[in-house]
Amino acid sequence: MKLLIQPGDGAHSLIRGIASAKSQVEIMIFRFDQREIETALSNAVSRGVAVHALIASKNRAGEENLRALELRLLGAGVTVARTGDDLVRYHGKMMIVDRRELYLLAFNLTRLDMERSRSFGLITRSREAVREAAKLFEADSKRAPYEAGYSRFLVSPVNARRELAKFIQGAKRELVIYDPQVSDRSMIRLLADRAHAGVSVRIIGRLLGAVPGVQALKLSHMRLHTRTIVRDRQVAFLGSQSLREMELDARREVGLIFREPKVVTALLHTFESDWQLAERAATEKEEAASPSERIAKKVAKAVAREIPDVAPLVSGAVEEVAGEIAELEIAPEEVEAMVKGAVKEVVRDVVKTALDMSLEKSAGGQ
Repeated sequence: MKLLIQPGDGAHSLIRGIASAKSQVEIMIFRFDQREIETALSNAVSRGVAVHALIASKNRAGEENLRALELRLLGAGVTVARTGDDLVRYHGKMMIVDRRELYLLAFNLTRLDMERSRSFGLITRSREAVREAAKLFEADSKRAPYEAGYSRFLVSPVNARRELAKFIQGAKRELVIYDPQVSDRSMIRLLADRAHAGVSVRIIGRLLGAVPGVQALKLSHMRLHTRTIVRDRQVAFLGSQSLREMELDARREVGLIFREPKVVTALLHTFESDWQLAERAATEKEEAASPSERIAKKVAKAVAREIPDVAPLVSGAVEEVAGEIAELEIAPEEVEAMVKGAVKEVVRDVVKTALDMSLEKSAGGQ
């Protein structure tokens, strides 16, 4: 198994993999602007290699670039299929060479992800992983149902939530996490539980709310575009799914759980380096903040720690109102805006009262 670290490793390993193909290359594409890889695929076709590209039917940037890529690949003799539209998004990134080598990537095949973002990829010849990846590729190419057959190969929305939950629950000493958005409530509760049990939990990325015992820092020196977890310095997860409801339950995401000491060590080394830089940046930012900003930040953190899980409160309020009104029509966006406004008003009043009391007390002591 080999680890790809971005930025740094670039496209060289993928190009070499395509150049080594003797019979077939299967590649899943979400975003793509790497012309060197495109050229390698075209050259493979000219050597008699069967190249099959599965291209996402849509992405947030729009379909124009995807359709242009599709036409270019078709013109080069590549067999092209589009993903279905049954899921919100097909976001997995992988390539299979000769059904013997799997390239599982957290990054898209773009210059932004590969040259200016922290991300990782794996190259493995694990028979189970390659076989399962090929099965998924065939199913999604034919728009047929996929059934998970290998627990370490994580596919959203099929088995990823279950396997990631088990993975996190198995932590005894430490969890280090790269994740742009940890926001799934049940996963956050699992992290809180592990922290409460004495497990060190550190996140580079964004965590929804403050969780006692869980440290989260923003990656300071580059963009973050990987989803990676290392458990107890022995086993790791790497893939395209964040600990986020949408990516666990409504999108096609692909990841792998693995034990490979050299790869795990390299991931930990990179994390610790990034963590030190993130800590330094956070300290410098805090020192540069005005007294008012520091007070506001401390209060916000304290308030966030005390906020309960709002899901049961929302459900209870909806049920209560529904019981009072025969035909209930709810516009989610309108309710969300009103709730935000109401919360802001309550917090503003509480903070104003607290500040007035604090300033009066401070003045009285002078």
